[in-house]
Amino acid sequence: IWLLGSSLFSAQLAAQRGIPYAFAGHFAPQLASEAIELYHRFFQPSEHLQEPYSILCLPMIVADSDEEARYLNTSSQQRVMRLVTGQPIFLPAPVETTEGLWDPAIKARVDAFLGLSVVGGPATVRSKLEAVQQRFPVNEFMFTNDIYDRQKRMHALELLQQIRNS
Repeated sequence: IWLLGSSLFSAQLAAQRGIPYAFAGHFAPQLASEAIELYHRFFQPSEHLQEPYSILCLPMIVADSDEEARYLNTSSQQRVMRLVTGQPIFLPAPVETTEGLWDPAIKARVDAFLGLSVVGGPATVRSKLEAVQQRFPVNEFMFTNDIYDRQKRMHALELLQQIRNS
């Protein structure tokens, strides 16, 4: 049994129960550092798990180039904009520019929501994942992959596998 959480309470509960913890950094990035730290600090061994074991879920957009990944990421940005403004959150097609889609306050909320996003070409994604791994004491990553085009989404997963194997 795992606890998938997005709050400090969920981190403490997983620690008290001595179970693995997966933190939803893909929609609560502002709490990720504190939640994972709490989980590790208060972890109590159980019959199922002797040491803390954690996963961090991240938004991930990987493409053949940084430019393409930024373009594909506009779908995710639009989806989050819809969420924070109370609109249906279907995944829209990417756009050339997000200029004019939102005011500065909404843009700030979108940027905060996607604060742990890993977006770029293979080399950039590898570098960003290494930085995240140094920042967070987690055993694994889990990814969301909000890419509108199914073929590009599948290609992103292939690229991620190549990054993992290199």
